[in-house]
Amino acid sequence: MTADKESGFIPSRRDLLIGGASLAAAGAAYARMPRDPLMLIGKDELDKIIPLKIGDWAYETASGLVLPPPDQLARLLYEQQVARSYTSPDDLPVMLLLAYGSSQSGMLQIHRPEICYPASGFRLTETQITSIPLSANRAIASRSFTANSDTRVEQVLYWTRIGELVPTSWVGQRLAVVRSNLQGQIPDGLLVRISTVSDDAGQAQATLKRFARALIEGLPLARQRMLIGPVAG
Repeated sequence: MTADKESGFIPSRRDLLIGGASLAAAGAAYARMPRDPLMLIGKDELDKIIPLKIGDWAYETASGLVLPPPDQLARLLYEQQVARSYTSPDDLPVMLLLAYGSSQSGMLQIHRPEICYPASGFRLTETQITSIPLSANRAIASRSFTANSDTRVEQVLYWTRIGELVPTSWVGQRLAVVRSNLQGQIPDGLLVRISTVSDDAGQAQATLKRFARALIEGLPLARQRMLIGPVAG
């Protein structure tokens, strides 16, 4: 006598159909699980690809930047970070932060600066969608805002790369992850944030865009792709 007969339970045809459908769905979901990492930046490579001289700006220090909070989540999100300040004899000084995570998912995604600045005591203006013009009719989709504190006014320009896409919103980031997952890939994620201390938002944002263009176009094409994906060409 079987265990089912001993317990008095005999599965009905409906139970068998539901069970079979559930197993088929589980099998299909498992088969579609992303397994291939899409990593455009190798281990310990981020610091090496960013030059110490960018256009008219030269590296000065690694201090003074607003950084992602050093909590357990940040350690999971960012495996590599580069934080530098650059000065120019003829232009505003610029602060550069790059934060990289090799695996983006529905739960773990690169933090956008709108999180770390308020955590550091800044009040933010509304974020604006903008673009950074490059040569050959290319442009980087980006966002900008002003961050105010009791001691300074900081103008911020940034973009995020998720896999091969450069989304401009949280929703766009999640959709970029989903798109990669449907292709069987686990995308990486990169935040590039450029900022300067200035009360003049218009002048500062123009400076930040010049710096961003000098950064990208001063790199070999392979390294451009690490920062902006296929937009590099």
